[in-house]
Amino acid sequence: MHESGEDYLETIYVLKHRNGSVRSVDVAQELNFSRPSVSRAVGILKQNGYLTVAEDGELILTKQGITKAESVYDRHTSLTKFLIMTAKVDAKTAEADACRIEHIISQSTFAGIKKYIKENEKENE
Repeated sequence: MHESGEDYLETIYVLKHRNGSVRSVDVAQELNFSRPSVSRAVGILKQNGYLTVAEDGELILTKQGITKAESVYDRHTSLTKFLIMTAKVDAKTAEADACRIEHIISQSTFAGIKKYIKENEKENE
């Protein structure tokens, strides 16, 4: 899956938890993208089995979509925390950098980062 697809799934996942339901217009506003761009992405995600669109326009992640979105969100939040802990950067910088790194990091490196966070979290609180 392309980086943009992962970003869309993560955004839908976050908005669903924040607002209870998600429509294309919500995604467009959150990402500051045009509605036609979001509509195209939704069509691709739907075609690939990551989401369905209800009659009222609500975007609903499928089981496959939830699994992928949770994975991307976990990478994003863990990398943000890791950068704050180790690089001592502010949350805004850590968020921006994590958003870029989350798409290219290897599974083994990410596992090491998760282990580091777990082992060092208490001393950084």
